[in-house]
Amino acid sequence: MQTQYKQKPHVTKAKRYAKNVVAGKTPSCKWIRLACKRFLDDLANEKKANFPYHFNADRAERFSTFAELIPHVKGKWSGTTIILENWQCFLLVNIFGWEDKKTRLRRFQRAFVFLPRKNGKTTLAAIIGLGMLTIEAEPGAEVYCGATSEDQANEVFRPAKAMANKAKGFKEQFGVEVMASSIHREDELSFFRRLIGKPGEGQSPYCAIHDEYHEHATSEQVDSMSTGMAARQEPLQLIITTAGVDLSSPCKEFDNYARKVIEGALKDDQLFVLVYAIDEKDDWQDIKTWKKVNPNYGISVSESYLKNKLNEAKQRVSQQNIIRCKHLNEWMNVSTRWIDADLWRKCEDKSLNIDDYKNEKCVLSIDLASKIDICSLIRLFKQDDLWIAFASHYLPSETIWLPQNKHYQQWLAEGWLTETEGARTDFRQVENDIKEINEINPIIELAFDPREAGYLIADIQEWASFECVEIIQGPAHMSEPMKELEAVIHDNKIRHNGDPILAWMISNVIKKQGRMGGAVKYYYPTKEKDDQKIDGIIALIMALSRAIEHTDDTSIYDKREFRSL
Repeated sequence: MQTQYKQKPHVTKAKRYAKNVVAGKTPSCKWIRLACKRFLDDLANEKKANFPYHFNADRAERFSTFAELIPHVKGKWSGTTIILENWQCFLLVNIFGWEDKKTRLRRFQRAFVFLPRKNGKTTLAAIIGLGMLTIEAEPGAEVYCGATSEDQANEVFRPAKAMANKAKGFKEQFGVEVMASSIHREDELSFFRRLIGKPGEGQSPYCAIHDEYHEHATSEQVDSMSTGMAARQEPLQLIITTAGVDLSSPCKEFDNYARKVIEGALKDDQLFVLVYAIDEKDDWQDIKTWKKVNPNYGISVSESYLKNKLNEAKQRVSQQNIIRCKHLNEWMNVSTRWIDADLWRKCEDKSLNIDDYKNEKCVLSIDLASKIDICSLIRLFKQDDLWIAFASHYLPSETIWLPQNKHYQQWLAEGWLTETEGARTDFRQVENDIKEINEINPIIELAFDPREAGYLIADIQEWASFECVEIIQGPAHMSEPMKELEAVIHDNKIRHNGDPILAWMISNVIKKQGRMGGAVKYYYPTKEKDDQKIDGIIALIMALSRAIEHTDDTSIYDKREFRSL
């Protein structure tokens, strides 16, 4: 580095932040504690011969100092230079301080920053973009801020332009020209531009910033930018986003991946991860949880603002999911009005193993699909006062391996999904699996929807000793068992093994209501979009409706008033 920093206040603040988080002095979620521990462990291992990375404190300090020369351009601090909070120092010091020992090139080539709304996300992204154009740039640097729309791309690009114009001496020192659609360095042939939607051919990004990745329907933009960086020595791809409402989105898939990296379940030394999110056992109605998740609590996001949002979430059920999504960074489906994600998680028991139920009788249900939808089987057991549910899911290979279906590919790799060859689900494989299930867990009854069932059920009836019961998926047949399942979940009387496909499906279920004959109220499950599958939950509703017929229990729905119905 050309400049040697004798005093390193930003590095000191970053280390202090990490130590306070790990020691429990700064309330933080599991993921931030893991990120801080990773940093401290890497510092401790730095001098070991087999540890491949070196922490360049001067380089880290240089970028942080640059950041504090940039002015705020919006809000009450407009015109004053930025003062980095400890957590922001931690972020910048990590991304720009670590180097490969042999090459002295920057270690972190990707960063995933998961941050609730109003915590200065776009300000950080704009500063990083300007820094990658200037003090961190290589000749011909191409910096892009990518989004799905021009308005979203401007969320980062517009403040970056304003910062470049207002930062004292910035344009003169770096030879920067600010134009309508580009921030340009003519002498270096470098630029900072917006990128909207799918990239074209020929880009060679040095830095790609993907703002609000949760809004992307596919990973095309991220994948294309990543591939285009191959010729760069020190590229940086920054995904900086809040949570979203689509549990099958590429952002959710990347979030899952990033959390596994920071947990140590997957190894990716070149990915920096900073996830501010709610912990599994946190009470979302406690303001302490909101303070923990929002690192700029009391600074850019005021205490009174978050308290108002908390009260609104408590009082307006229709707004609860979106408020929690954006201010507690919980992945939520805003259209879901049926089962709250917290209730479903409370019914989870990851220790459940189907092998422990050998020779136990079950009710089996099947929601069939031949091509696009998922074919789901549910095995339902009764154990004391609890229902125990296990699911199996099938999809044809041609559907799984479509570029937009990376969530299916992940579930296949994790063992939650079964692939059948070709363009249609192989019902022969499904039938063979039902035979195996019957040998292990004698089937009391098989519930099925007559759509798509045709030949499969006819074939099963030729060898089966159990009865196959047809359940038409209309309001008249689905309303009461759906109410039953809702009551069972609310009463915490069902257990599942954490199947992520079922969790996704239950988040997609919308409750449609109506009346039969003008008097009798009914409702039935549906979904908002075709790509939001609910097949496994339909199967679970059918299984419960038949299983109750084989117990002595009085319906939970009949036993008490259930106020949400």
